[in-house]
Amino acid sequence: MGSVFEISLVDRDSSITNQHIDEVISEIDRIENLISEWRPQTQIATVNRNAGIKPVKVDREVFELTQRAIQYAQNSGGAFDISIVALDKVWLFDGSMTTMPSEEVIKRSVEKVGYQHISLDSAASTIFLELPGMKIGFGSIGKGYAADRGREIMKAKGIEAGIVNASGDLSAWGSPPQNDAWKVGVNNPFKPHRMVKVLRLNEMAVATSGSYEKYAEINGKRYSHIINPVTGYPATGLTSVTIYGPSAEIANALSTSIMVLGEKEGEKLIQRFPAYHYIFITDKGKVIQQRRKS
Repeated sequence: MGSVFEISLVDRDSSITNQHIDEVISEIDRIENLISEWRPQTQIATVNRNAGIKPVKVDREVFELTQRAIQYAQNSGGAFDISIVALDKVWLFDGSMTTMPSEEVIKRSVEKVGYQHISLDSAASTIFLELPGMKIGFGSIGKGYAADRGREIMKAKGIEAGIVNASGDLSAWGSPPQNDAWKVGVNNPFKPHRMVKVLRLNEMAVATSGSYEKYAEINGKRYSHIINPVTGYPATGLTSVTIYGPSAEIANALSTSIMVLGEKEGEKLIQRFPAYHYIFITDKGKVIQQRRKS
């Protein structure tokens, strides 16, 4: 999934624990072999090859993940969209871009993007992309889904505590030895080696989206590598969004959505998810967070 996964489990027998870690790795690989748009043999790659041609029958798991992704898109007014992988990339985030693309070029860049053109048939378990050249991909929620699945299968095995960490998007349960919670730091991109907050996690997941590592700076304004699927313009206003709550998949979807929506609309969105909490860091370095009673 283009990410480093780290799996930590708490158990009494290290040899059996290593077997369990291998089981989590196998589960992550199984999921990637279903949903990767880069591996040509996957069901999603087959869906993409048949865009504008015919529906493709997929496993129920893939169908339901796509169904949930469309729901996240609807919840966010299109700020989240798995069809953004078809974006014609006119923005460069390697430091070479110094002028804005034209409005016409930006408008054309999103011609093949739009979750409204993903057609699902539940009875047949098929996905059809209505526009030729359209593509879908799960880079925005795949890591979170895999982390949640790793946690789920380990809990079913009776493993009392652990973390499945996908490059910072993670699912945790239980607590480490001699401690009552896992501790996860949230970085401040404006203050290297400083934490905004240290989260104490038991049955909890965390996901972060940010523009502080990949961005373009044009006329003194920073443009995130996270693109608005509706407009084709990069997200501005927020440098980092961390969401924590029960599911890494949902936290993934919310953090991506809110990076695009910005502070005010992002706060409105997350108010609809009372089990989830947030830490926003604006482009000016302001930290915004809210605590809620569970």
